[in-house]
Amino acid sequence: MNKTLLILGASGKIGFHSSQAFSQAGWTVKHFDRKTDCLNKVVQGVHVIVNGFNPPNYQNWKTIIPEITRKVIEAAKLCGATVILPGNVYHFGDQPGLWSEHTLPRPVSRKGEIRLAMEQAYAESGVQTIVLRAGNFIDPNRQGCIMSEIYLRNIASKKIITLGPIETRQAMCYLPDWARAAVLFSEMRQQLGLFEDIPFPGHTLCTADIKLGLEEVLETDLRYSQFPWWLFTLSAPFWEFARELNEMRYLWSTDHELCGVRFKALLPDYKQTDLKTVLNSALPVELQSNL
Repeated sequence: MNKTLLILGASGKIGFHSSQAFSQAGWTVKHFDRKTDCLNKVVQGVHVIVNGFNPPNYQNWKTIIPEITRKVIEAAKLCGATVILPGNVYHFGDQPGLWSEHTLPRPVSRKGEIRLAMEQAYAESGVQTIVLRAGNFIDPNRQGCIMSEIYLRNIASKKIITLGPIETRQAMCYLPDWARAAVLFSEMRQQLGLFEDIPFPGHTLCTADIKLGLEEVLETDLRYSQFPWWLFTLSAPFWEFARELNEMRYLWSTDHELCGVRFKALLPDYKQTDLKTVLNSALPVELQSNL
């Protein structure tokens, strides 16, 4: 099988871990440079595109995401490439439960509506698209992920920051695991449909689970600290990131997990990284244990 990959957003966390996973699997990996490259030229000879483009800090989603979507679809059509899309859970809204590819979308945020429209554009494009859907990413490089930058922001002071009720479960995903799965789905793409919505089951965790797991890793007691939503509410009128994060606050009060039935049917032998290793990787380097 032809194995040339183009990564969009190579400097981001999706791009970094995808580059590592595909390279280790023997793929030729090309990186797109927005400053110097023309997408429609660099895509020639490419068989799979990982779309890791995402506006930083939720900036200007309404304009940027449709523009990115249009350009990626156009480029994929030129070379006949399959697009791997990191899906999220925004379009499910605030309906608690087990979310799957069969769960009806019910976005309650602008970002949920934008992401739903983006996926619909791919579904109608005629480009083979694999939406590998995950919850909050856990990045061992601690690059812009909720776990390291919010939950564990004050871990040196033995505090776990909680964004909602401590027993409310959240879908979470260890990013190297996601990237390994992206490789496997790319290599079996000829067996898949034109549009695949595949939830990645990952780890389903509440804040209490995170606290308990880290107490085992660190061998010490931890305490909870409330996220300062009041500050983000006050600063929202003049701070874009605060305003956009406030819009997603409902997710931390919505108990949910991602269904793994479709994923396991396609990759029955896939093994994800154990939780202790995942949590340890999210810690600052000076606090990590030698597991």
